[in-house]
Amino acid sequence: MAEKIKLLAVIRVRGTVKVRQSIVETLTRLNLKHVNNLVLLTATPDYLGMVKKSKDFVTFGEISEDVLSKLFEKKEIKAKEADIKALISGEKTVKDLEIEMPIRMHPPRHGYEGIKKGYGQGGALGNRGEDINKLISRML
Repeated sequence: MAEKIKLLAVIRVRGTVKVRQSIVETLTRLNLKHVNNLVLLTATPDYLGMVKKSKDFVTFGEISEDVLSKLFEKKEIKAKEADIKALISGEKTVKDLEIEMPIRMHPPRHGYEGIKKGYGQGGALGNRGEDINKLISRML
């Protein structure tokens, strides 16, 4: 049984002052060079490993279709509804649609919950799951 390929939204939360060079390189490979940048990634084992390595500097989760369409509309990215559905289902990738990454976002309204703690402890870092959609909505 084939597992559904997820589309992850990864947002950089923290800077890289006094950080190990390997983590800085990982963030650069993910194309997250500045705070509040967002990238869309397919959940392949390679990308999941890089996101897991940089979990103390980013927040990530599975983006929903309606938030993705709002994001594209707000940032003036031209994509049809069929393309958005294909992107969510894993039939197409961001490269196929020729979308430039990263997407620069505003800081979230009312701020992050705390950039030194994980999401499970009341902070902003790490895996949010479906709650990434609320954060992206606050950043639009």
